[in-house]
Amino acid sequence: MCTQTTLNEKRVLTLSALVSSVFAGGGLVIGLLVGSLVIAFDGVYSSVSMLLTLLSLAVAKYLEKPQDTRFPFGRALFEPLVITFKGLVILMVVAYSLYSAVIDLLAGGHAIDTSIATLFGLINVVGCGITWYTIARMNRKYPSGLIGAEIKQWQMDTLLSVVITVAFIIAWVMTLTPLAPYAVYVDPMLMLLMSFYFIKVPVMMIKSATREMLLMAPDKEICQRVDQGILAANEMSTQELELAAVTKIGRELWVDIDIIADKNDQIDMQDIEATRQTLEQRLSKLPFELQLTLNVA
Repeated sequence: MCTQTTLNEKRVLTLSALVSSVFAGGGLVIGLLVGSLVIAFDGVYSSVSMLLTLLSLAVAKYLEKPQDTRFPFGRALFEPLVITFKGLVILMVVAYSLYSAVIDLLAGGHAIDTSIATLFGLINVVGCGITWYTIARMNRKYPSGLIGAEIKQWQMDTLLSVVITVAFIIAWVMTLTPLAPYAVYVDPMLMLLMSFYFIKVPVMMIKSATREMLLMAPDKEICQRVDQGILAANEMSTQELELAAVTKIGRELWVDIDIIADKNDQIDMQDIEATRQTLEQRLSKLPFELQLTLNVA
């Protein structure tokens, strides 16, 4: 992985951890003060996000180490591993919130201070939206799986804040109408609906990272670009090239290519090296650290 990408990871993860700590403290305090299940969940989610971001920072530092006797194939597998762990933790937080919302609804709901809750929601929307946009923009030039997972976390937090704010405005309006007795159900009902919606984000994180850990084929776009690179290299090579296997593990792209040799022909080592250089030139355009293996078949 290039130095710029590593530095970008550190900047993004450090920024995310600092902002998460601010929202975590604010969400927990305001949630307890106004008696809102949703705001308290937002604070807990931000706290978990901060801890997971610190974990990502530690892993990013660990991934910088070169391969050794303990990890002869490098440490790329730690990236999908930590993303899976983050997805599982977020999934547990959402599942517990779903359970709490159901219990609260069965208990008859509860009243909240909608004025303070709405103000806090507006501040959260602006803060989370700016952070989400900033991190996504920083990830465009030097993309990373760890930062991608961080973007998903902030996307969830921003959408959560928007829904919270809108719901509290609706709850405040309800208190001014004959529907006032039903305003106590807004907070738990909102939490219930959000839990069902947001549960797909950690599930997708886990699914994607698990595919990498199982060395499954990457998505179609990556496969197509690898095929295009091999076809282009085939036109410039004196040997026939055939893709044997391709998989993505974290920030690394592993590509195995067979050189089809005629039984009566001998392949010169210089030809193999020239073919390797051509392939590396073509495939290095992908935003991953290329691990290329050539086999004479």
